Amino acid sequence: MDGSAERTLLITLTGRDRPGVTSRLFGTLAEFPLTVADVEQVVIRGRLVLGVLVAYTEGADIGRVWNATEKVATDLDMDIELSTGRNKRVPKRSGRLHVTVTGAPLMPAAMAGIAARIAANGANIDRIERLAGNPVTCIEMDVSGAEPERLRAGLAAEAAEQQVDVAVQHGGLHRRAKRLIVMDVDSTLIQGEVIELLARHAGCLDEVAKVTEAAMRGELDFEGSLRERVALLAGLDAAAIDEVRGELRLAAGARTLVRTLKRLDYKFAIVSGGFTQVTEALVDDLGIDYSAANTLEIQDGKLTGRVTGPVIDRAGKAAALERFAREAGIPVSQTVAIGDGANDLDMLQAAGLGIAYNAKPVVRQAADTAVNVPYLDTILFLLGISREEVEAADAADASL
Repeated sequence: MDGSAERTLLITLTGRDRPGVTSRLFGTLAEFPLTVADVEQVVIRGRLVLGVLVAYTEGADIGRVWNATEKVATDLDMDIELSTGRNKRVPKRSGRLHVTVTGAPLMPAAMAGIAARIAANGANIDRIERLAGNPVTCIEMDVSGAEPERLRAGLAAEAAEQQVDVAVQHGGLHRRAKRLIVMDVDSTLIQGEVIELLARHAGCLDEVAKVTEAAMRGELDFEGSLRERVALLAGLDAAAIDEVRGELRLAAGARTLVRTLKRLDYKFAIVSGGFTQVTEALVDDLGIDYSAANTLEIQDGKLTGRVTGPVIDRAGKAAALERFAREAGIPVSQTVAIGDGANDLDMLQAAGLGIAYNAKPVVRQAADTAVNVPYLDTILFLLGISREEVEAADAADASL
């Protein structure tokens, strides 16, 4: 064959999906001296689109191939489109990226805006796939030919305008290599703030909540704000900690996220500006591999209003991520960090992928990407794991 300009035949079958369509078409093509140059197939709501590009020599009887494939379409009651051409073997565009779009709901205007931004960057959408339809709609696109930071900036602006989440990640092995998830606890893995639950029992909720909010926005030094809030708990009966453990509510989708990633042999860690007296219960409940948190000092069955040991602050969280990675034998570049407050910023920036989860504006701006829907398992989609794959794994486990 002429390697620089092969003759090609593009065969496109469309119609109701059923078993055997692909094998029937390739069984027919096997009768002719053809080579397979490309194949793409997608099924949307039970309707199949199958495209096959075959190459052939100049002397091949392409008319017989044409007739044979038309007969396949007739037998299967499907539509067929055939077109000949020359394959000039255009080199693949560089810079393959995954663009993940999540909305609840996801409107056509959002997809139009995202696609327009991609085109404006001189990039091409090579593939589109739905990863989830409920409770959010998540669409992933493979994009080539874009400069990542420029595209990320443009899509972030479009996402804000369209009120959807958009993530841009490098494709290929870079994405598949992620193996350690490190997550904040308060307002991320769980709903609410543990220190505020304790403060309610101590009768000082309003004072503590004001300091917490300012610290989360990055307006106060975390260590100083933590010591100030813990001091307000002085004299609280330690039995209140047991009551708070019973009041904890995991974020929607938290169990699904942890269970799914553990199935895939990910390591899972939590790192918290909260307290070991609470996080240890989460470690036991969810089967978490590593954890770090502050420890409340207790004397004679009462909280003293102090913490013991070094405070897990912004720098402490990043140091914990690096320590967990060393213990797991995983490069930091293969870690994912998830958090919502200013105290998580160093950790998010140190990780291979930093995700701001329903976060404060300062955190969303600094993270690699943001998730702004109240479902923690949406993070699975950023790792290329579809809702259908999760449900299939759950069903398989349930049948055992």
